[in-house]
Parts: sequence; C-alpha cells; structure tokens
Amino acid sequence: MHYLADGLRLPTNGLDYTILAIYFAVVLGIGFAARASVKTSLDFFLSGRSLPAWVTGLAFVAANLGATEILGMAATGAQYGVAVVHWYWIGAIPAMVFLGLVMMPFYYGSKVRSVPEFLLQRFDRSAHLLSSVLFAFAAILIAGVNLYALSIVVEALLGWPQWVAIVVAGFFVLAYITVGGLSSAIYNEVLQFFVILAALIPLTILGLKRVGGWDGLTGSLERQHGSDFLSAWGGTGIGDANPLGANWLTIVLGLGFVLSFGYWTTNFAEVQRALSAKNLSAAQRTPLIAAFPKIFIVFVVMIPGLVAAVLVPKIGTAGSDLTYNDAIPLLMQELLPNGVLGIAVTGLLAAFMAGMAANVSSFNTVFTADIWAKYVVKDRDDTYYLRFGRLITAIGVIASIGTAFLAASFSNIMGYLQTLFSFFNVPMFVVFIIGMFWKRASMKSGFWGLIAGTGAAMVNYFVIYKQGVVDIPTDQGANFVSAIVGFVAGAVVMVVVTLFTAPKPESELAGLVYGTRSPGMEEAPSEGDDAWYRRPALLGWGAIALAAACYIPYSF
Repeated sequence: MHYLADGLRLPTNGLDYTILAIYFAVVLGIGFAARASVKTSLDFFLSGRSLPAWVTGLAFVAANLGATEILGMAATGAQYGVAVVHWYWIGAIPAMVFLGLVMMPFYYGSKVRSVPEFLLQRFDRSAHLLSSVLFAFAAILIAGVNLYALSIVVEALLGWPQWVAIVVAGFFVLAYITVGGLSSAIYNEVLQFFVILAALIPLTILGLKRVGGWDGLTGSLERQHGSDFLSAWGGTGIGDANPLGANWLTIVLGLGFVLSFGYWTTNFAEVQRALSAKNLSAAQRTPLIAAFPKIFIVFVVMIPGLVAAVLVPKIGTAGSDLTYNDAIPLLMQELLPNGVLGIAVTGLLAAFMAGMAANVSSFNTVFTADIWAKYVVKDRDDTYYLRFGRLITAIGVIASIGTAFLAASFSNIMGYLQTLFSFFNVPMFVVFIIGMFWKRASMKSGFWGLIAGTGAAMVNYFVIYKQGVVDIPTDQGANFVSAIVGFVAGAVVMVVVTLFTAPKPESELAGLVYGTRSPGMEEAPSEGDDAWYRRPALLGWGAIALAAACYIPYSF
C-alpha cells in the first residue's frame, strides 16, 4: 500500500484541534438545521428543487474539490509539471459550459431525478438499469477513494490510527447526509469550499516564498526537469517524449473531449447539484458559476506540487521515501505555523467530506429512485422511499469503507480516478450525446453502447496497456487512450445496433432530443430582470474567454 511517508507527522497542538472541533460542530449543526426542510423524498434527494444558483454553483465546484482533487492534482503537478492545467482549462471549463448551455435544459426540463432516469425516457429499461448499476458501483468506488485518501492523510499527519480516521470521518458524512439529505450536503459543500481555499491559499503563498518566488520556482524546475516541465504543450508532438506521456491529440480528444465531457455532463454527483436548483435558469447557471472559480483553483493545487518538486527533487522516485501524493502534506509540515496548520488540516478534512458526500448523496438517489423503486419494491408511498433513502445512505458509507483500499495500488490517486472515469463516465457520455442529438438512435442502442464502451475501455487498459501489447509511457496516457477507445467503440456499436432495431416513436422524443421541446421545458422568467449575471450564454462564453486568457502564458 502507498501510505504517506512516516516522517510527515504534523506538530499539531490544542489550537489546531480546537479549530477542527469547531468545524465538525458546524457541519453537524448544518445537517440538523436542514432536517426541518426534509418532508418528502424529493426534499431528501433533490432539496425540493428550491436552491438558488449561487448556492448550487459553489456546491457544484466544491463537490469536485475533494481530497482526491487536492492531493491528486498536486501530485500530478509534482509528477508532470505545468501540464496539470490541462485538467482544468481543457478538461473542465468547456464541458461545464456545455452542460449549462446545452444539456441542462434537457435534464431539468424532463423533471428527472437522476442522470440514469433520463436514459429510461430516451432509450429503454435495459439501458436505464445498466446505467444505474454502473453509476452506483462507480460512486461507491470513488467515495472509497476519498475515504482512503483521508484515512492515510490523517494517520500520517495527526497520528490517528487508520481505522479511527475512517470511522470518525465516515460517521460525520453519514450523520449530516442521513439527517439533512442533499440540502445538508450542499450547504456544507458551500462552507467547505471556503475552508478549502483558506487552507490552500496560505500554502501556495508560503511555498512560493520558500523557493524564491515564481522566478525561483521556474528556474529550479527548468534546471531539474527541463523546459517541457514548465510548458503545457512542450514535447506533445506525436512521437515526442514529454513528462505526461501523451501527445496533443490524446490530450485534446482523450482528456479535453471524451474524459472531460463524460465526467462533467453525465456524472450525477455533479449534475445532482444543478438539478436541485429552483428553476431552469438557475440550473443552467449552476455549472457556469462554478466554472469561474474552477479557472483559478488550478493555481492553488498546481503550485504546491511544483514547490514540492523543488524542495524534494527525487519525490516519487525510487530514491525517495516520499510519493507524489505527499506534496501537500510535505508543505503543510514544512511551512505552516500552528493555527494556520489547524485550518489546513480542517481544509483537507473538508475536501474529503465534500468529495465523499457528493458521491454518497448521488449514490443514494440513484439506488433508491432508479433501482429499488423501479425494479425491486414498486409503487410504495413516498414515506417508504424517504426511509429507504436514509438506510441506503448508511449502506453506501459502509460499502465505501470496503472499497477504500482498492486505491492503494496507485501512487498517484488522480490516475486511479481517471481510470474509473474512462471505464464508467465515458460510455455513458457517448450514449447520452448520440441519443440527445440523433433522433434515429434506437431504444436498444443505448444498452449495447454502454456494454461496448465499458468493455472496450477495460480491454484497452487491462490487456493492451497492462500486458504491453502497445507501449504507452504512463498511466495517464493510457487513460486518455482508453477513453478514446471506449467512446469510439460505444458510438460504432450504437450506430450498428440502430440500423437493425426499431427507433423510439418520434412522439415520445419531445424534450429528449436536441431541437424538440416539451411543455416541461417552458419556463416563465422568475428572476425579474435581464442582468448579465442571469444570462447563461453570456456567463458561459465569459468563462471560456477567461480560461483561454489564463492559458496564453502556458501555450508556447
């Protein structure tokens, strides 16, 4: 197992633990305060579709800003250098804008409770059941990654036994989600967003100061790793060697299109936050509002990774007892005084709980609404499904503990997550995108597209890459290729199956295919004005323009 280095124990004191205790008390308080609003299963699973856009927007970005994001992206920065910006400016912003402008009207207008439920309306029960099972399984695996990351960090940094960290953190997530439902998770994610930034910003500033500012950082890295380490596109020509082990084509298609759009547009842990918004306009603005802080978050996770690469030049290599995942904890130990250290530890715990809560809350919705209520126990009263939702939340947390150690074989946990996304999110995305833009796509094509996409991605990773059939330099490069293979296989199979099976009657496609509208998608304006910040298209193009402007210094 790839634990954090034993020498990273933090010099915490009573002040740090007091800050931590206050945070946990506030988290539970928010959960119990949200309980009063949970009267129905819709309240529990989607906050009664009542939340304002700014709340859902911050929750949207915080749900992704988990411990795996912070530790994993800092690790990616230490390992691959400035190329980590690809995961944000190519691998997130365009897809978030696409979700807000193009896909949210279909999701929200169809009044579905989950992403798999949309496939039930567009295709058939087989596609719906398979997508529900795949998503539920993936959600538990990803929640387990967050739990594993937290337990290892807490054991190394604070000296808590691993099982104590797992039980304590799991209990708090279970408590506030079970009591307050999605509203509790979302309001806590808003709090966690600011706590996480309060931890990362001082770490970034002090880290830069330690290595002599930006010029000192870049100068040291260029001497140690070469100029390509400081360039997002350096050495990415086809056939060229670069730290990432991927060329521009696999970056643009594998990460920028397939993995990115597959994650941000079909991952219910994210989409659920937008579906809880109070109206269609707020739902569309949710990912667009989230895109703006997402543009800049890369700096507070990438720079600590780069600083760690300067302070420990052999980090992640056989000559060091530090893995790439140690980058953030290393800087916390080296740079932060007590008090600030307590905030940083709290930020890591907040990041863990945001990531795990997002996956557990989406898991309980899909398992209850899409599997249990539709295929196991049907047509019961709403109170029954509300009780069952709370029960399956507890089961989901326990299952996450069981999957936590599957992440142990990856020294860079972000690599493990990207592998999961290529297996589960990419096939769902290809089914969505073809079904949403091609009326002729038949009812049976959705099921077989999911089978083909998932199977092809797994074969490429476990057979073609792991068995050395084709030489791919890194796990990340293999993930990009697996995503492309899964997308192409799913698309080809969907087209072939469509040619031999019956399409869905056109009368049943209203509001489910681009160019059609249903009565549920008609919505009278409720905001009262036409201010720029209420216009999704303007917000979306603004986010893309700002991301492009940020990218200019790294594009040469």
